[in-house]
Amino acid sequence: MAPFAADLLPGRVSARTLTMTRWLAIAGQAATLVIVHYGLGFALPIGPALAVVAASAVLNVAVSLRPPGPAGLSERQAVSFLAFDILQLAVLLYLTGGLTNPFSLLIVAPVTVSATILTRRSTIALCGLAIACASFLTAFHQPLPLAGVQLPPVYRLGTWVAVVIGIVFLAAYAGIVAAERRRMNAALAAAQAALSGEQRLSALGALAAAAAHELGSPLSTIAVTVTEIAREAPPDSPWAEDLAILRTEIERCRAILADLGREPAADDHSPFIRQPLTAFIRAAADAERHDGVDLTFPAAPADTSPEPTVLRRPEYIYGLASLIQNACQFARRAVVIEARWTAAEVTITIRDDGPGFPPALLDRLGEPYISSRGHTGEHMGLGIFIARNLLQQTGGRLAFANAQGGAKVTITWPRAAIDVALET
Repeated sequence: MAPFAADLLPGRVSARTLTMTRWLAIAGQAATLVIVHYGLGFALPIGPALAVVAASAVLNVAVSLRPPGPAGLSERQAVSFLAFDILQLAVLLYLTGGLTNPFSLLIVAPVTVSATILTRRSTIALCGLAIACASFLTAFHQPLPLAGVQLPPVYRLGTWVAVVIGIVFLAAYAGIVAAERRRMNAALAAAQAALSGEQRLSALGALAAAAAHELGSPLSTIAVTVTEIAREAPPDSPWAEDLAILRTEIERCRAILADLGREPAADDHSPFIRQPLTAFIRAAADAERHDGVDLTFPAAPADTSPEPTVLRRPEYIYGLASLIQNACQFARRAVVIEARWTAAEVTITIRDDGPGFPPALLDRLGEPYISSRGHTGEHMGLGIFIARNLLQQTGGRLAFANAQGGAKVTITWPRAAIDVALET
């Protein structure tokens, strides 16, 4: 039997949906009994039959008056709900002719509902219950008042086969259709999320270009002022060291602004933009070193696969540098950057000994304007958002977690997506 919809999205089922479906069934059953018995003149056991319908109505009222839970019915409760519907209909059919009753095919309805909302195991169990009830009704039932007409056994057998095939076929078909719909919905949601991320990243890129243009003039003014002050200050001035630091940082800001305004390199085949993975990681980390924070690079475990060669693409450089910078900002004393690779995958892990990620934000990390460590007054959370989008463009997958004593970020690529040596 094919996978069912709930296999892809297991969870809880709305009690309101099932109670509304049952009310429709109750109304149909009651109307049919009254019309057949009183309108058409067939002598049905109307009292017991209406009592069975009333029992279903009482149970439905009880379910409706139940305090609503935050997530509706659980899987087990939904199975019990639908199992009762199968048994109730089986008792009603027992009183009104068994499978010779034209309405016996309705026994497939609860199974079809299950196939669209419950897991495969639950649907198989309900299929088994429905087939067992149909088998019982083939041999045991009250006769249907047909003015002396006796249906042959082969007809009853054929009806049983038709009901069983209907149960299995409709359950499988409904499950396949619902599963496909859920897969399409999931794919659409993923595509919309990716498009939203691309739009936000594009907006940030335009903002960065505008900022680079606007900051050029004031940065030049600051550089001239600092140079004049340094020129007039005596060599033994206590400010000499601070002025040297200022000039260094100004040059760094100029280099960053120049990189923001520069077009990506067109010649990806230059030998100077290809580096071994470990050398590339060290180069990206060196630009993000912070005073008082030790960066360590554990040796990669021995592996038969050669070390990957990485292209110095801006997506790799800025994405990895942003994650390392975030780790250094919140680390107390140490940041560990470890690279591992196999013939199939390449993984970079960044760990720090800081406070870690707030557990409430772990599922939302990577969204813009969400601070990764809770300091919303100082950090807007753009670093991880930019890093995630840049690295995902290269085929990477990011995972955020809290390890013992700090935060942990893992980036994983298929080796074919990052290793230049594998390109043809």
